[in-house]
Amino acid sequence: MDKKQHVAIFTTASLPWMTGTAVNPLFRAAYLSKNGEKKVTLVIPWLSLKDQEIVYPNRITFSSSTEQEKYVHQWLEERTGFKSFFSIRFYPGRFSQDKRSVLAVGDISEVIPDEDADIAVLEEPEHLTWYHHGKQWKVKFRMVVGIIHTNYLEYVREKNGRMQAFLLKVINSWVVSIYCHKVIRLSAATQDYPKSIICNVHGVNPKFLGIDKQKIEQLQNGKQTFTKGAYYIGKMVWSKGYKELLKLLHDHQKKLVGLEVDLYGSGEDSDQVQEAAKRLEVSVRVHPGCDHADPLFHDYKVFLNPSTTDVVCTTTAEALAMGKIIVCANHPSNEFFKQFPNCWTYDDRNGFVEATRKALAAEPVQLTDSQRHELSWEAATERFLKVSELDQVSTRKLSNIATKNFMSTSFNFQGNMEDASAYVHFLASGSEASRKMFGAIPGSLQPDEQQCKELGLAIPAGMQSSRK
Repeated sequence: MDKKQHVAIFTTASLPWMTGTAVNPLFRAAYLSKNGEKKVTLVIPWLSLKDQEIVYPNRITFSSSTEQEKYVHQWLEERTGFKSFFSIRFYPGRFSQDKRSVLAVGDISEVIPDEDADIAVLEEPEHLTWYHHGKQWKVKFRMVVGIIHTNYLEYVREKNGRMQAFLLKVINSWVVSIYCHKVIRLSAATQDYPKSIICNVHGVNPKFLGIDKQKIEQLQNGKQTFTKGAYYIGKMVWSKGYKELLKLLHDHQKKLVGLEVDLYGSGEDSDQVQEAAKRLEVSVRVHPGCDHADPLFHDYKVFLNPSTTDVVCTTTAEALAMGKIIVCANHPSNEFFKQFPNCWTYDDRNGFVEATRKALAAEPVQLTDSQRHELSWEAATERFLKVSELDQVSTRKLSNIATKNFMSTSFNFQGNMEDASAYVHFLASGSEASRKMFGAIPGSLQPDEQQCKELGLAIPAGMQSSRK
């Protein structure tokens, strides 16, 4: 009798950090495991207390992985309305200050035992494999699916220039082709990869669905539905469209008389955004970050999002689900949203002014049941299963090839360029000098003694001997 298919979802962030790679893989795990047909494990980073204090908001920290696991499951159940039965495992991670992201430490594929190594879903495969040193993902797992979340090239181009962006493009293509059988790009705004498919496999937190129905009922009962004008919510960093939005509002103040915009977000550029809004003398109020599901957002009618660095903007999808009119750039990142009547796109600055003015004067169109479903995680899971073809992967017993790694002396290059390429990466990622050259955190080749203790990992013999 065949065993259940085991899906291990590896991601680069975890709650309470409210970032896309923490939230979306969590919902994916919940909905993939909902019908009980698959065994699902979500693999997330465990951070030291020092890193937790930097990364997690509102001074939330955890003394143990069990405590954080409980927090994650509780948060999810409050939003989905059902109890999830997937398991959570942790890998050692460290926060990189310069990259503003978590990087894996050691061979994180070892978190999943070889006997359970069936399907691996790598959320941000390039990020997870830049510095990977250990077993070849394609060898350990029968199927490896990469989901491209982030437009890293745009961020690097803006911060470090075109040459570094080009080098990153080459490295991304290299590691993703080595380690993934299939690649799903959420939109055409991401870097192109050979044999990749474009499909939005993300959905909307169920709490947002149905709010538009409440607004229509209020309207039918003669109540004022939208008492607030325009807003934007997103991580408060310049690359998320704040610079473009402030400039558009400043340059067209005369055409947008009376328009007041509320900005909600937290991030390293919060103070600069607030200062710029004052300096430009635009009618903008800057607020700290807040949960988009908070009722204070229900009465806004127009969501303004000029960002062109997102891949598929989560807050745009949430605003659509709430029945708001979206004014956004005519850009590949917004292609999925164009099917909805409340999504209004613009091509240039004058188009932004015209769309914003019309949106403020119009009433949103109520979503149909099929449109509401298209935004849901149920539909996103259907799309994911279709494009990944997981259901076509047999559950045959794994052979002992899963234990192969590049430390074996029997490794053979002949006739296998992919293995040769993977071996080159294995050698490069095993050298502290080359790791440092490409931006790895020093000492991240393997977990330190403290991380081993916190996660219940065996302390390497070298560390044990050094303590004696």
